[in-house]
Amino acid sequence: MPVDSALPYLDTKPVGHADFYLATNATFRFIKQRHGMDGLRRYWQDIGREYYRPVSEQWRERGSGGVAEHWRAFFAAEPGAEVEVRELPDEVTLEVKVCPLITHLRAHGREIVPEICQHCYFVSEAIAEPAGLAVRVCGGNGSCTQRFVKRHGALEPQNLEDIATAS
Repeated sequence: MPVDSALPYLDTKPVGHADFYLATNATFRFIKQRHGMDGLRRYWQDIGREYYRPVSEQWRERGSGGVAEHWRAFFAAEPGAEVEVRELPDEVTLEVKVCPLITHLRAHGREIVPEICQHCYFVSEAIAEPAGLAVRVCGGNGSCTQRFVKRHGALEPQNLEDIATAS
């Protein structure tokens, strides 16, 4: 990871290209068709564990400050995102008011993989777990709340029904 970046990649452009969302949706659709939802969820978890390993290490070392810094940098580079990142002593909350992925897919008339909003949970949970954190997602289909909290035994598991089906 670049020393001066909270993001795990070397690309230095200030904002990503939204057409990437079209490829993301198509990739998720392909994996789901070939390997089912279990295969798609494993794919998302692998991304979180492998690709985002530097982020997980940063979160473990820096705690909630590292989590908040990552998401602020991440969404600053996402075209069309409207996200508020709040850092509290024991929690970082993302209020995704406008999801750039859903917005771009709708604007281009794409059929959205209905479970696409679950990817935020499965990828983020795989990043968070080695750092001693957990994520809980509520909402979806264009806006949601994501809470990053310390992992503990009394924490209720994520209810996937709390994550909206996208359309």
